[in-house]
Parts: sequence; structure tokens; C-alpha cells
Amino acid sequence: MTELSLRVRDLHVDYEVFTERRASLRQRIVKGQGSGRRVIHALKGVSFDVHRGDAIGVIGSNGSGKSTLLSALAGLLPPTSGEILVSAEPKLLGVGAALLPAATGYRNIRLGCLALGMSAHEVDEAIGDIVEFTELGEAIERPLKTYSSGMRARLHFAISTAVRPEILLIDEALAVGDRAFRQKSRERIESLLGDAGTLLLVSHSMDEVTRLCRSGLWIEKGELRATGPIDEVIAKYNEATNASD
Repeated sequence: MTELSLRVRDLHVDYEVFTERRASLRQRIVKGQGSGRRVIHALKGVSFDVHRGDAIGVIGSNGSGKSTLLSALAGLLPPTSGEILVSAEPKLLGVGAALLPAATGYRNIRLGCLALGMSAHEVDEAIGDIVEFTELGEAIERPLKTYSSGMRARLHFAISTAVRPEILLIDEALAVGDRAFRQKSRERIESLLGDAGTLLLVSHSMDEVTRLCRSGLWIEKGELRATGPIDEVIAKYNEATNASD
């Protein structure tokens, strides 16, 4: 058995939601009035192991807790209870990173890469390849606020994939740009996977998870419903989905 990359035990993540906005701050804090407080149980006792070299597809319906799981693994969301053990710092690859609208694409690449933990020297060495990958041409010197949604997606993806983590977490990051850029993005992910050693991929594309992943996790309503070979997990998910239609 290969060494563990991730161990998750009895993981719970809860959110507090406040639906009433009109009550005063004093009413909410002192009197407990008008808060409309509701607790959302996003993950409910999830447990699993991931070994080095595993490529895991995480599937489930919208709002099932998939993105919450990846955010918790990446350290972006604190668990309410349970345990997450990792062999190296997981990196969450997403295309929603907050960049600066008034800064140029080139400047945003530098800032984004530094935010991902790259040194200034590493950014200097990599920035030419990152700029080339975006295929933005002269637009790389224009402010981000002038970009179309497709141009922003190219920039976000190029920045996000500039790092080479040991544990790579991907949340729907392949669904960006036009068809040609999506194919280019898939090839980049496959290259990253060769370096990363461990992958967890959240995707609604069953073709994508089947092609990239050997094993699967099915999460539904915050609960882990199935684990195992990806084909078997997808079959169980499809059977349950078809039965509820």
C-alpha cells in the first residue's frame, strides 16, 4: 500500500445563515431578536483516505457539499468537528481568485503568483510561459476590467496552474474558455497531475472524471454515499439520480 496523502475522519462543516436584515445590531447581539439564524450542515461525518498517486473524482448534485469539502481540505474553511491530516499543503485550483480590476493582466499575473506562494525569482522565471499560455497578446498590458469573461477565464486559469503542488484540488476549473482553450486546459491539468502525485477533482462532467480519475467519492446532502472505482461510484450516482426523476 502506498503512503497516505490525505486522511479525513468524521468531518463536519456547518454554516450559520442570517436571513433577517432589518433588526438592529443591538437587537441581534443583546436580545437575540430578528437574527433569523439558521445552521446549514454542509458536511456530515465524512471519512475517507487518499493515497499518494490517487486521482479521485468527487461527484454529486448541486449543493451537495463537494466544494465545501475541497475548501476544508485546502484550509479555507475550518471544520466544525472531525480531523483532516495531510502529507503536504493541498492547493485548491479555481478560476475565481480575486484579482485587481484596475491592474493590467501582466501585473495581475505577478500578484496572483506571489499570492499562491511563489517567490519573486520563481515568478520572474515563469511569467513568460504564463503570458504565452493565456494567448491574450497585447491585451496582457490592458487593465483587467477591460477583459471579456473569456479573457478573464484564460488569465485566471493560467495563474492558478502556475504552481506544482503535491496535492492538487480542482473545483470545476476545466470548464473555462472556448473549446480550444478547454482542450489546452485539460492538457495542462494532465501535466500538473504527473507532478502532483495526488488529485481530487470536483466536476459535473462524468466524461472528465472518468478520463482523469481512477477512484471516486459521491457526496450527497453533505454525506458520503459511495467510494471506490470511479465507474462503480458513477453507476451508483446515476442509479439514484434516475430513481428520483
